[in-house]
Amino acid sequence: MRFVDRRKLVTLHVAEGWRRLRLAAAVSRPSSLSSGSFRITRVIVAPTDLRAVDPFVAEEILNGRFPLAGRVLDTGVQSPFTLELPSLQFARRLHGFGWLRHMRANKTADNCAHTRSIVDQWIAMHGGRAAGVAWEPDVVSRRIISWLSHSPVVLHDAEAGFYRRFTASLSQQVRYLQRRVGSLPEGLPRLTARIAIAMASIAAEARPTAVRRAGRMLDRELERQVLPDGSHYSRNPQASVELLFDLLPLRQSYINLGHDVPPKLIPVVDRIYPAVRFFRHSSGDLALFNGACSSLATDLMSVLRYDETAGQPFKALPHGGYHRLAGGETIILVDTGIPLSARLSATAHAGCLSFELSSGRNRFIINSGSPRFAGERLRQLARTTAAHSTLCIGDISSAQIARMSHLGPIMATGPSRVGVDRQTGPDGGDRLSARHDGYVERFGVVHEREIRINEQGNKIAGRDRLLLPDGLPTANLPGAEVVARFHIHPSITIERADERKVRLVAPDGESWTFSIPVGQLAVTEDVFFADVSGIRQSQQLEIVFEGPEIRWFLAHHA
Repeated sequence: MRFVDRRKLVTLHVAEGWRRLRLAAAVSRPSSLSSGSFRITRVIVAPTDLRAVDPFVAEEILNGRFPLAGRVLDTGVQSPFTLELPSLQFARRLHGFGWLRHMRANKTADNCAHTRSIVDQWIAMHGGRAAGVAWEPDVVSRRIISWLSHSPVVLHDAEAGFYRRFTASLSQQVRYLQRRVGSLPEGLPRLTARIAIAMASIAAEARPTAVRRAGRMLDRELERQVLPDGSHYSRNPQASVELLFDLLPLRQSYINLGHDVPPKLIPVVDRIYPAVRFFRHSSGDLALFNGACSSLATDLMSVLRYDETAGQPFKALPHGGYHRLAGGETIILVDTGIPLSARLSATAHAGCLSFELSSGRNRFIINSGSPRFAGERLRQLARTTAAHSTLCIGDISSAQIARMSHLGPIMATGPSRVGVDRQTGPDGGDRLSARHDGYVERFGVVHEREIRINEQGNKIAGRDRLLLPDGLPTANLPGAEVVARFHIHPSITIERADERKVRLVAPDGESWTFSIPVGQLAVTEDVFFADVSGIRQSQQLEIVFEGPEIRWFLAHHA
């Protein structure tokens, strides 16, 4: 039942070592920055950045303070690139120049000159030597996209010398990325690199052959990474939104400049939109599965306003491995999938059969999500089963993470098969039953979860039970404490009714009663990793198994 058996693990380890050798060889050549056919002499278009602009951030940067990645760096009169940076995440944000979008809030000549001086400092200090955080491929991709998108601010009234330095540095960065992109590990960074190269090819008036090649390579990566149901193959809902932020401006730039749009680009964008709507709660927030953290409502709305596909959200994303149950204003989203490859499991969460519940304008039951700016320890803690609204045996995750020197924290064991049964009841309600084998190897049991919701969306019935691998009920518990956890959103107040019942009350007065027929319902302290402002305290409900199954119910109060 191993997700990655020993032989496959050795094969992956060797392949990763070879990939790193090829990558090192590609970028260690003396000509890796200075040579190549890609030459940028002028920028002819600035693709639109759809992300929200914050005038406060712009004002802070103009005053020498950089508020990035949850930290603030006060530079005084010094360049930020000469100082010790507060964190690795801060460094990536600083060198990625995504913060340039905020400078659009005040495009006076003086402010543009100040912004230009920061870019010039980077070119002088980091432009000539491809090393360190500044030249991580994902950071380079983001910097290329940011420089192109905000070139009207950076190049406003620029003197000829700076213009030449700017375009020369862009050329170097694109050539560097071209050398590296084929050896990047699979996932969003490789696709972002393809987007950056394609964007540079049309925004900087590259030769027609370079434009066509960049489009072909982008098409190939889009087809590989965006699944037929529109979800990204990392299974992270937020990845789909991040892709739209880059693909929509790229698509429009192709059209505005009269280039042939890569054949896959428009169909892929049309596929992604239904997946984004699928993961969107009734509150407007995005679900927190497999590495997602809370998105700003303004960011989500800025991409959704370009949605031309319309229609109701799908009931399931079969390729991504998710189900959506809905009734009235109530939405339940359930993770019924597994990582699509061993390498992708390095960022996946052990949350199989976890679910989230929203109603009206509120999220009630959630997963803890992934922290936006925290360190590696907390990121790995957020991946555990205990950080998800599902069952956990002995605080052991359903997927075991093994940190490999080359491969990173991949899932060495975990669910290999998830069975799903979906039915519509005679009353118009919806029923989902799913089971996974992630605990078979260690404890000899299968976890099965059943969720029912009525057509009106005001009554939910749930059951979690342990089965033998052959599907028969087990008479005994597995020798370790079995706990079902339900993480409650920090905005929700929990009011105790009795030992088996609590009331979940939202700030606007909407409420649900959570109850169990037998046993004891505990309310314990919790943490919410994914808040936009950082990690927050929260609470969770816990039900300890006293037999092979538990039942739980939710009732909405009108």
